[in-house]
Amino acid sequence: MNASEKIPEMLGTDIATHAYTARESWRVFEIMAEFVEATERLGGIRPAVSIFGSARTSPDSPYYKLTEEISRLLSDAGFSVISGGGPGIMEAANKGAFFGKSPSVGLNIQLPHEQHTNLYQDISQTFRHFFARKVMFVKFATAYVVMPGGFGTLDELMEALTLVQTGKTRKIPIILMCEPYWRGLIDWFRDTLVTEGTIDANDMDLIQVIDEPKDVVDAIFKYYETRGFEPSAAEREMLLSL
Repeated sequence: MNASEKIPEMLGTDIATHAYTARESWRVFEIMAEFVEATERLGGIRPAVSIFGSARTSPDSPYYKLTEEISRLLSDAGFSVISGGGPGIMEAANKGAFFGKSPSVGLNIQLPHEQHTNLYQDISQTFRHFFARKVMFVKFATAYVVMPGGFGTLDELMEALTLVQTGKTRKIPIILMCEPYWRGLIDWFRDTLVTEGTIDANDMDLIQVIDEPKDVVDAIFKYYETRGFEPSAAEREMLLSL
C-alpha cells in the first residue's frame, strides 16, 4: 500500500476516533442527568433503609419471607425502604414496604438479563449506570440491611464498608441478616484480614449480624436514639463528596 492509499484509511480511523470521543463527552451529561433526576425524586424519602440481597431468591424461599417481614416492620416504624427494584430479595423488600405505612422505593438498573422491575414500588427510578445507582443507595440510607445474596450484594456491602471506613460517608448501621449465611465471611474478615493487618480490629464494629426481624428495627433506633436521623451539617458536607 502506497502513501496515497493509506491517507483515506487514516482519515477514516481518525473520524471514527473523534466520533467515539464526542460520544464519551456527551455521556457525561447523561450521567449528570441521572444524578440530578434521582436526587430530586428521592430528596423527601428520609429516613430510609436500603435493603440488598439476591435477585435469584424465589418467593417461596425463607429469605424472601424474612425480607418481606423486615421491610414491613421498617415501613410501619416510619422508614422508607429502598431496594434495587428487581426480583428476588429486592421484590420482597419493596413488597413489605408497599403494604406498610412508608414509601417503597425501587432503584432499578438496566441490564441485559436477570433484572426486571417489580410491581411493589411507590417511587421507581431507573439507572443506566451502576455507580450512579450505588451513590443513591448510600446517600439516602439511614441504615443498610444485607440479606443473603451473590456478587451484586457483596459489591454493595463492600462499597458501604469502604465508604464508612474511609470517612467518605457518615457512619450508619450495616446489618447482615441470617448469621449462618455470613459466618464464613465474618470469620475470614476476623481470621485473615484483621490478622494480616489489612483492616483494623475495630473495623469489625462496623458490622452487626442479626437474625430476628424486630431486632433490626430496634438496632437502628438504638443507634440513632441520642442523635436523631437527620445528617448533621458536617455529614451533609461529607455526602456532597460521595
